[in-house]
Amino acid sequence: MGILDNRVAIITGAGGGLGAAHAKVFAAEGCAVVVNDINQAAAQTVVDDIIAAGGKAVVNTSDITNYDDSLNAVKTAIDSFGDLHIVLNNAGVNRDRMFASMTEAEWDTIMSVHLKGHFCISSHAVHYWRGQSKEGVAVDARIINTTSGAGLQGSIGQSNYAAAKAGIAALTLNQAAELARYGITANCVAPAARTGMTTAVEAMATRMAKPEDGSFDYFAPENVSVLLAFLGSAESAHVTGRCFESEGGKISIADGWRTTKGLDKGEQWQPSELKAAVDQLIAEGVPAQPVYGA
Repeated sequence: MGILDNRVAIITGAGGGLGAAHAKVFAAEGCAVVVNDINQAAAQTVVDDIIAAGGKAVVNTSDITNYDDSLNAVKTAIDSFGDLHIVLNNAGVNRDRMFASMTEAEWDTIMSVHLKGHFCISSHAVHYWRGQSKEGVAVDARIINTTSGAGLQGSIGQSNYAAAKAGIAALTLNQAAELARYGITANCVAPAARTGMTTAVEAMATRMAKPEDGSFDYFAPENVSVLLAFLGSAESAHVTGRCFESEGGKISIADGWRTTKGLDKGEQWQPSELKAAVDQLIAEGVPAQPVYGA
């Protein structure tokens, strides 16, 4: 028995890296998995591995940035396995550049793959789940989004990526608030793991390398996957609107923007008064975490 027995998931970008790890862990926990990736050969390799291990999986090559094509991922889940319970938005790319040098194309690519990519399949899945709910079917569905520490606190040279990942965190809060009425939870996870994206830089590849002595593989992507498996399970029905961080054997919840006590003059401030007021607010507040790379 697995924590995801009799559940069906779509996992985007599952042809490699974190997505492939997620797909294999989900399948090992009893989930039927739609392995979504634009690289059909890579997706098929993951599916073959899952089936060889006794699991259930199929390939889907829907373009997550194309709204109409994304519907086919949901159709694949329902046609292949009879239902859908989980959308795990994982797919992503990098177009790193300092802000002063960033091109419009580099900005648009990241917004399309990350932010729009988190919208398209989820939108179609929500239409399906809302329809079930309105027909009196008990829905126990999950949206799991992938944010990043870059989105939570910024990252030098990644203003496009940081902005998109921050948008995903905010999207998750809205989804949780709006979709609970239909039996849908929404959570996001900021992972730290060894993938093609994180090891593209030699220094990162060295730091994240798998230990040769057989000790705990701190940056193994499966360390993140097990948290997502829990979030996709029936056991997590009470967990929604949360942003988790996962690194090695550590899991935590990122605490988002909060309104402080503030200063209330009771009438309009004058510009000449605001330096002292703002200085006081900063002195009394909790400093933000440093931007990555600062």
